[in-house]
Amino acid sequence: MDTSNFCAPDDDDDAQLAALGFQSEFKRDMSLWANFALGFTYLSPVVGIYAVFAFAMATAGPPMIWSLVIAGVGQLLVALVFSEVVAQFPVAGGVYPWARRLWGRKWAWMTGWVYVFALLATIAGVAYGAGPFIAAVFGFSASANTTVLCALGILALATVINLSGTKMLSYVAIFGFSAELIGALAVGGWLLLTQRHHGLGVLFDSFGAQGSHSFLYAFLAASLIGVYQYYGFEACGDVAEEVRNPGVQIPKSMRRTIYIGGAAATFVCLSLILSVVDIGAVVRGEDVDPITTILDAAFGAVGSKVVLCVVLISFVSCALSLQAAASRLIYSYGRDEMIVGSRLWARFDHKRAVPPFALLLAAVIPAVLIIGSLVSADALTKLISFGSVGIYIAFQMVVLAALRARGKGWVPTGKYRLGRWGWPVNVGALVYGVAAIINICWPRTPEAPWYDNYIVILMSAIIIGLGALYLILARPHLNGTAPHDDAIPTPAAPGVLLRR
Repeated sequence: MDTSNFCAPDDDDDAQLAALGFQSEFKRDMSLWANFALGFTYLSPVVGIYAVFAFAMATAGPPMIWSLVIAGVGQLLVALVFSEVVAQFPVAGGVYPWARRLWGRKWAWMTGWVYVFALLATIAGVAYGAGPFIAAVFGFSASANTTVLCALGILALATVINLSGTKMLSYVAIFGFSAELIGALAVGGWLLLTQRHHGLGVLFDSFGAQGSHSFLYAFLAASLIGVYQYYGFEACGDVAEEVRNPGVQIPKSMRRTIYIGGAAATFVCLSLILSVVDIGAVVRGEDVDPITTILDAAFGAVGSKVVLCVVLISFVSCALSLQAAASRLIYSYGRDEMIVGSRLWARFDHKRAVPPFALLLAAVIPAVLIIGSLVSADALTKLISFGSVGIYIAFQMVVLAALRARGKGWVPTGKYRLGRWGWPVNVGALVYGVAAIINICWPRTPEAPWYDNYIVILMSAIIIGLGALYLILARPHLNGTAPHDDAIPTPAAPGVLLRR
């Protein structure tokens, strides 16, 4: 792998962007650590592990932890592909402009459509998921109404911080990263020192969780804890126009997000597994909330609330990072005139250096989804079910576009290049990603109505189908003059210069 340590001044960054057809309105106020913190808090090992731990333990027992390693390696391959692409095309919006330059306008439009819906659903899910933790910290009942109010409060806080500008986003992202990492290490370390009830051998014992099925079936179901954990690194590239020397810094941030975030998530998961007193009770469904059981035993009532406060910081930071990523994608869509209301979404606040209306849209739609849960909690669950698979689908659309471009002669020219490893890494990333999508969509509740058993597939088909219909009828991809499909070299006749 070939990387450069040359630190380009802002003028060089702007010149590279101008060569790509853009003049940025953003300020390059985001440091390397702030960019990494944005990806880390989006990945959020605390939120990811705490949200899915009970399900994974009950489904496959302690061996479910190995899915974190498998998913980490798979998503690292995806991150390396993204690193090459963003180094050559450091444009705000992430997967949408990358797909545009690698393949073309239609492919890019659909990639962005899938990704933005997945992000908006995930924002709603993270904000909604914070409600019970807020109730536990402040000692009130987590009813449907209070959960919705708490979720709206989380959204409002994230929106105010994001509207304050890139510097404020950077400060809060670094604070959130520091609090989450220190909290994860402190809590995990304390649990291992004072609450460890098992040896490492337990990591190979399923405690009969598979029942009458093969263990592979149970492991694949439980491995959703790993699949859900490893995204967030792409957010580092969503803000490419706000980072100095993005061709070097963003690939570093992406890799660090996987390394450090993955290590923290695995450590948290390990400490929780070894601290469960009766793993069999969790597997049998007798202890449906093992994390609360563990924290109460380890820290008592007061200490548990301190830990929950750290968890809340993680939820806020995660929502903040998701919203920042979604707003940059919406802004990028608007700047390229690719969606209804483009002029509004492309509006820019030069004082704070943020796209305010794109940010507000990334708050209003999740808020509507959350409020809608009062009418139908199942509706919110169905939308959130699309969140993870939608992100994976968008990822693989970029990975496939990169593989196609390589086959047509694309040779990455950014400051980060995989060189001879480009092909095997790209192929490996695609194989992993497709396998992960199949695993997420696989129906596993035959006792449920068919529409619930196939809910992820149905929601994916609905979102993609609506996007395809809009693309065919409105033809938004024909709007704007932004470059497209220019990663692939075009043969030119002697003396003729071809422009896209």
